[in-house]
Amino acid sequence: MSHIPIEVQLSSLPTTPGVYQFYDLEDKILYVGKAKNLKKRVSSYFNKIHEQGKTRVLVKKIRSIRHIVVPTESDALLLENNLIKKYRPRYNVLLKDDKTFPWICIKNEKFPRIFPTRKFIKDGSEYFGPYTSMKTIHTLLDLIKSVYPLRTCNYDLAQDKVATGKYKVCLEYHLGNCKGPCEGYQLEEEYNRQIQEIREIIKGNFKSSLQYFKSRMKLLAQEMKFEEAQLIKEKIDVLENYQVKTTIVNPKINNVDVFTIISDEVFAYVNFLQLSHGSIIRSHTMEIKKKLDETDEDLLQLAIIEIRQRFNSRSTEIYVPFEVTLEQHLKVVVPKLGDKKKILELSERNAKFFRQDRFKQIKIIDPDRHTNRIMGQMKKDLRLSMEPRHIECFDNSNIQGTYPVAACVVFKDGKPSKKEYRHYNIKTVEGPDDFASMEEVVFRRYRRLLDEGRSLPQLIVIDGGKGQLSSALKSLDALGLRRKIAIIGIAKRLEEIYFPEDPIPLYLDKKSESLKIIQQLRNEAHRFGISFHRNKRSKAAINSELESIEGIGGKTVEELLKNFKSVKRIKEASLENLAQAIGMSKAKKIYGTFH
Repeated sequence: MSHIPIEVQLSSLPTTPGVYQFYDLEDKILYVGKAKNLKKRVSSYFNKIHEQGKTRVLVKKIRSIRHIVVPTESDALLLENNLIKKYRPRYNVLLKDDKTFPWICIKNEKFPRIFPTRKFIKDGSEYFGPYTSMKTIHTLLDLIKSVYPLRTCNYDLAQDKVATGKYKVCLEYHLGNCKGPCEGYQLEEEYNRQIQEIREIIKGNFKSSLQYFKSRMKLLAQEMKFEEAQLIKEKIDVLENYQVKTTIVNPKINNVDVFTIISDEVFAYVNFLQLSHGSIIRSHTMEIKKKLDETDEDLLQLAIIEIRQRFNSRSTEIYVPFEVTLEQHLKVVVPKLGDKKKILELSERNAKFFRQDRFKQIKIIDPDRHTNRIMGQMKKDLRLSMEPRHIECFDNSNIQGTYPVAACVVFKDGKPSKKEYRHYNIKTVEGPDDFASMEEVVFRRYRRLLDEGRSLPQLIVIDGGKGQLSSALKSLDALGLRRKIAIIGIAKRLEEIYFPEDPIPLYLDKKSESLKIIQQLRNEAHRFGISFHRNKRSKAAINSELESIEGIGGKTVEELLKNFKSVKRIKEASLENLAQAIGMSKAKKIYGTFH
């Protein structure tokens, strides 16, 4: 089929739901996707310009298109997931973990044992899980063992073997951890009732166990068996305490799977919470590396199928943050308020925390990847045409128009490049005029960079609102740089970000990394500008104090400061020392003023 032109292959595609597969020149599978309308979706790859480089490369490699028609979109989704797992195409996201998750096994035998395992053996035994951590399993098993005495030996407790007295009770029996079924001290019926209650506890339902123990405690109390009743009460307390720890949602929310997604330019994080009888019995977050420009909807749909298969979920109700297409028998709910909305927010918080932890690890292990991700995020958040690897920020400092100065700070790859910071004395502006000062400084900065043939920034940040931004734009216009450098203004009050020719400001999320870098730039420019302004002001104050002495001019003041470094030392200097620096006649005037 590879010799048939792509245009011909596209024209023959149906307009029904289905799955499409792209193959290269060597007939290797490149990509598997699903569509409501095969013709419309597949054609979109070839009739528009893709922003992402990977998508452009994929399209260039496609030589043949195959498709499978299915009855509904949900069928297409399931088939897509199966084909991705089967062929692992190069351009599809990988929904996989290298871990072998642990399970709780109830062994298929007489007087079943309960233990943790990583091996799933199809021998009729029951497996609960898989769990995302061994700690959860040990906590559950410790709870179960503290309430129910179970055997741990691997004897074959067939009725004839127990009847002939083949086995003897061990230390576990004498410690009270086992009731001795090996010598017939515990009936199989009673043991199996315990196993049934344990099944419910593992599923998160403590109700039947608590009811049984409470009725048993009352019966023993009526029979005046207070010591035995006290032992049962202790078991009730253990169960109730554990239930309080696990129940963090409405008990009416029963057998529900909750999924949320957080994504950036490169990765998506899908959190899965499994609820049973009002308790969260599982939380797992999956990291997905994006290969093309996949939407959150596509990634969440695939992740839901993969996670439910992996954890063997049988829940028929699913909570998600937005509408997704899934199997027809599933009830998909998008909560808007109340307890359901709270549990969705909890899942999203789990995904965010997982993402933050991964970022912290990556920052240490792979700082380049961390930088690339932040630059990609800034490009997206600030609607830039390229990553802002080189950013410059300007700030004006003056007090009632005195000693007006400005500062320019430079960030490279999101970090300060202090050797490139620059101070400016405002030369052409009289009085407190922030707009004119900004126009002067921006013009001087970029005229110099152009004259010296140095690299220009990808982004300029102006500390101020629309007025300062407009002033800076005048300078860029004058230099012919208007469309060559992106420029934004940040207003202090509500952290509004202004764009040229756009009256409506952008409000970034307060926790956004892009906003944090812009704030860091603004604060650094402010700090650098204020320190320069203070130095200039203090020097001016010193000069005016010395110049107020009759017969002492600017050059004399300079000579004095050069020799004595400060006004304090000048005041404390002897007449002889002053005379050595500036001559006896001037020395007498200064010495006379301060003494």
